[in-house]
Amino acid sequence: MPSALITGATAGIGAAFARRLAADGFSLVLVARDEKRLLARAEELRLRYGVETEVLPADLASEEGLAAVERRLREGVDLLVNNAGFGLRGPFLDVPVADELRMLKVHCEAVLRLTLAALPGMRERDRGAVVNVASVAAFFTRGTYSASKAWVVNFSESAATELDGGRVRVMALCPGFVRTEFHERASMNVSGIPGFLWLSADDVVDEAMRDLARGVRVSVPDLRYKAIVAVGRLLPLNLTSRISRSIGRK
Repeated sequence: MPSALITGATAGIGAAFARRLAADGFSLVLVARDEKRLLARAEELRLRYGVETEVLPADLASEEGLAAVERRLREGVDLLVNNAGFGLRGPFLDVPVADELRMLKVHCEAVLRLTLAALPGMRERDRGAVVNVASVAAFFTRGTYSASKAWVVNFSESAATELDGGRVRVMALCPGFVRTEFHERASMNVSGIPGFLWLSADDVVDEAMRDLARGVRVSVPDLRYKAIVAVGRLLPLNLTSRISRSIGRK
């Protein structure tokens, strides 16, 4: 039975990955901060899909939490999904630097360290994959969040290039607006986001798994967002910056 470790596994895209992988017969290691929610999610998946589930409560913004997940990954998994992340409310200059640093710890340092903990074993076995969840925001300019996700995309592509020629894959997943707890947790007002831009977490994961099987290095689910990213790459940076500020949270 193949195994997968998913960070941020209790809700949103992480929970959707857990459902999809359980349905595909993976045993699961679920990582999140809330142990009570983790245990409930693990039991739900075990009963519904008949798969083995393991819970690993960990705060990836802490050294202790990161080290615990690194140790588990070195024991070996077939798929790592680096999904844990969060947003910050307000303009960059209004956000406490401690919050910005915590975001970088989770979005960048955790992705780096957990990927590096998983890949050596995968390369030795010549099989396995890492999915690093980024965002369409990576292709636009909007504070530390978009900057951190741009790093995730660049890092994932770089790692995939180094592994070229084997059966180990690294992919950055860049969804657009997804109906999850993400915006609510960050106290973001998303009333300005047009309804047609919202995606479901399950659809995002289904397309991500198809792209991973095809060897895609940067997955942008849904044709609407593929078009947005393609157009954004052609427009001048100052124009895309103005568009980014005019759409989304208030």
